[in-house]
Amino acid sequence: MRYVIYARKSSESEDRQIQSIDDQVNRLKQLAVQYNLNIVKTITESKSAKTPNTREKFEEMLDLFENKKVDGILCWQINRLSRNPIDSAKIQWFLQQSIIKSIKIPEREYLPGDNALLFSIESGLANQFIVELRRNTKRGLESKLDKGWMPIKAPVGYINNKENKTIEKDPERFDLVRKMWDLMLTEVYSVPQILNIANNEWGFRTKQYKRIGGGELSRSNAYRIFTNIFYAGICKYKDKQYHGSHPVMVTLEEFDTVQAFLGKKGKPRPQKHNLVYNGIIKCKECGCSYTGEKKIKYVKSAKATKTYIYYRCNKKKKNINCMQVPVREEDLTKQIEAEIQKFTIIPEFKDWALEILNRENNKEIENRSQIHKTQYDTLLATQRQLDNLTKMRCREMITDEEYTKERNILTKQIAHLHQQLNEIDDRINNWLELTEKTFDFAQNARNAFINGGVEAKKSILLAIGSSFAIDNGKLEITPNELLEPIAKGYKELEAEYFRLEPEKRFDNYEENRDLQPIRVKWGG
Repeated sequence: MRYVIYARKSSESEDRQIQSIDDQVNRLKQLAVQYNLNIVKTITESKSAKTPNTREKFEEMLDLFENKKVDGILCWQINRLSRNPIDSAKIQWFLQQSIIKSIKIPEREYLPGDNALLFSIESGLANQFIVELRRNTKRGLESKLDKGWMPIKAPVGYINNKENKTIEKDPERFDLVRKMWDLMLTEVYSVPQILNIANNEWGFRTKQYKRIGGGELSRSNAYRIFTNIFYAGICKYKDKQYHGSHPVMVTLEEFDTVQAFLGKKGKPRPQKHNLVYNGIIKCKECGCSYTGEKKIKYVKSAKATKTYIYYRCNKKKKNINCMQVPVREEDLTKQIEAEIQKFTIIPEFKDWALEILNRENNKEIENRSQIHKTQYDTLLATQRQLDNLTKMRCREMITDEEYTKERNILTKQIAHLHQQLNEIDDRINNWLELTEKTFDFAQNARNAFINGGVEAKKSILLAIGSSFAIDNGKLEITPNELLEPIAKGYKELEAEYFRLEPEKRFDNYEENRDLQPIRVKWGG
């Protein structure tokens, strides 16, 4: 008889312990030599047999039998032929009709005249294995989801803990992905802009796996970040939601805000009007956001239409009767310009103040350096005390209680000295540079706001304040703490500047101690 060797290896997990295709073929060829079988064809397939009519090579083998080109099958086990009742029935029918004259496995041979019940039992066991596996897998999956763990590859910003089967923070990327959400929540930046900042300014790179990863974040992955509710602590699997046990990156409110900004499919929605203050200003009475809307009116006297933009409270909170009235955009812009004016300085004053602060800083550096040396010496002496204390305990010169008490005192002192040294280093290196950048902003912000576009206006507004609220049409801004010294002391300092004669302005910095609050504010 003419035999065909059929070897199958599934990529599914239930078949991981089954011998590989090469091993099957080699062993079957040895068996063919042992029993002197005539092998006319070898068919191999890497596909699951749990679903009928999905295996091309299997159907090809059946065609060989129907065309009477082969007579028997040599395979490793019956379950290599089928794990579903439909394909099993085809094989059994061909065997009963003598289309297949022999099915050989290493343990036995199946012939057309054999009891059909035996073959049915063998095939049924193979099929039952799949049924039970599916049931057990589903039960285990549901149990894992009920505990809050998604059976997925961790999204960007998270990593899979293979040992505990959990999802944890990626220590290298979690905070950076959160910064991407912060940028999106401003509603100033689009996804492509955030992607460019992350890849080119922050140097963001995805996690390296065996074959993939390690490169720049892709555009599709960036959109996937901002539309995946997993980041808000929700596990979504097959249209069902579970409360996740993984670390939450954003709140549900923040997630919903971004979805409204992007649209349902994660792509920027077409906006008829790109309004400046949308999503930035809150209502002081109820806490809801102010949203702009454009109104077009026909003015009879001018015989033309005129466009007005109003900002009104959303009033989305239940059980709150918010009475705030709409505010025109022009009125908001005037109030913001007046607020920026508080921080605006003239170029001459900036140069004069920085020159004075720079000279004063040179003197302060000497004092700070001496303080730094004194504290460093104190740190070394304290560390030696701790070392000596340890030696005394090793020699049993003091008790455990005495050692623990003194060690805790010295350890706290060492930590405090380290902190003081770091603060001194930061003040020496950073405060003057930070002051200069703040003065540059204060000098140019008003003109940039007046002449800038939508995004420029939003950026400047967000830079001057940390929160914005409207109460009875009046905009209240909580100023950025770096700008507070200018708002509080600039007018008096500017008057001092103009009081001095031009040739004495740089020579009389010793008399201008009004600058001390500004120097202290920036770390002096």
